[in-house]
Amino acid sequence: MSLPPCPNCQSEYVYPDQNHLVCPECAHEWDPNAVEETFTVKDANGTQLAEGDKITVAKDLKVKGSSMVLKIGTKGVIKRIVEGKDHQLDCKLDGAGDMMVTAAFVKKAG
Repeated sequence: MSLPPCPNCQSEYVYPDQNHLVCPECAHEWDPNAVEETFTVKDANGTQLAEGDKITVAKDLKVKGSSMVLKIGTKGVIKRIVEGKDHQLDCKLDGAGDMMVTAAFVKKAG
């Protein structure tokens, strides 16, 4: 019987413990039979975003650690969605390159 990798750190050294699976590398425990909640991210208008969606910046944003400002209307593409507290979108933005952006500050482009 093959066990799935750890959802937290992707370790392959997972072992069963009663009804749960345990990762010895990060100590994450989970129930493999539980229904997994899907993580959703919504833009400034409440529209659900997905990887590959085209977006535009909804307001001027200062870039942390830089004097650069992302102007309203800057276009980009979502490369991946990350579950996080402040920056959920890993994007490629025109004129700025790759960076993490908070979903509440973008709009899905039509």
